[in-house]
Amino acid sequence: MSALAQISKYIDRFNTFVGYLCAFFVFSMVIVVFTVVVLRYGFNIGFIWMQEVYVWLHSFIFMLGAGFTYLANEHVRIDVFYREASKKYKAIVDLLGNIFLLLPFLYIIWSYSYPFVYRSFLMGEVSREAGGMPALYVLKSAILWFCLVLFIQLISNVIKSLQTLTSFDDSRKKL
Repeated sequence: MSALAQISKYIDRFNTFVGYLCAFFVFSMVIVVFTVVVLRYGFNIGFIWMQEVYVWLHSFIFMLGAGFTYLANEHVRIDVFYREASKKYKAIVDLLGNIFLLLPFLYIIWSYSYPFVYRSFLMGEVSREAGGMPALYVLKSAILWFCLVLFIQLISNVIKSLQTLTSFDDSRKKL
């Protein structure tokens, strides 16, 4: 196995682990929401921090789960032409999409959110709500984690596309 294929494999394993972590977050979020509802409507008790916990979990599920979603090829795609295409055609579309669409998108998100998150860390930002969650900068850092997990999955997908394009098994089928 080539070094690039090995790197791709490790990246896929990492994003699979993060995806399973997000599955745990989903389960945790359901338990927290259930507890909040029972406490509020059953006992007339409410905790701001508990309500914020499920908002945080929801954010982490979407932001960290993006890399796993991309790995599983479950992201949004208009596949009118893509669905029935050959492996080489799909590899070309994926390679171009990764380089010319996803990479600039991630760069823009990172470059605009990094100062925002950095300032939050410097301030030691906390929730505005009395009794809310401390360390709001941890929640805001999910934006950067989103960029990172998607970027490393982009690297893995580019490697896979290049391997498909350089293989000779599908070269004479429809393009």
